[in-house]
Amino acid sequence: MARKKDQPTGHVVARNRKARHDYFIEQTFEAGVVLAGSEVKALRLGQGSINESYAGGRDGELFLFNAFIPEYKSASGFNHEPRRDRKLLLHRREIARLLGAVQREGMTLVPLSVYFNPRGRAKVELALARGKHRYDKRAAIKDRDWQRQKSRLLRDRG
Repeated sequence: MARKKDQPTGHVVARNRKARHDYFIEQTFEAGVVLAGSEVKALRLGQGSINESYAGGRDGELFLFNAFIPEYKSASGFNHEPRRDRKLLLHRREIARLLGAVQREGMTLVPLSVYFNPRGRAKVELALARGKHRYDKRAAIKDRDWQRQKSRLLRDRG
């Protein structure tokens, strides 16, 4: 089975499933993320959530805000804060382009997934997205239902 172009390779830890429902995804980027040791251990256990998180700029750098990585039990005294801001690693030009799009065009940076690439590095799949209105969401649901119904009809006939 061939891998889809949009999907990352490696072990996916957390996925923001609601993002594709709430936003029009214009473009996706792969960004590294600066993590503490206990955060990496917690992510390797499959813990963590990015459902309510977003990315934004501060002092010319890109950060992931409100991502939840629970404390790692065995780290005791060297644990991290679960909802701290985490720095994202991208090339300077990419950061400038993304922050410009967010400021000028009213776009949003939404994390789609957190995963480990084949080399074992933690990565965040970021999307440059535009928010959907309620009527856009209804139209998408209507199209999806029609496609499902159409495939059932074709399957039953042939």
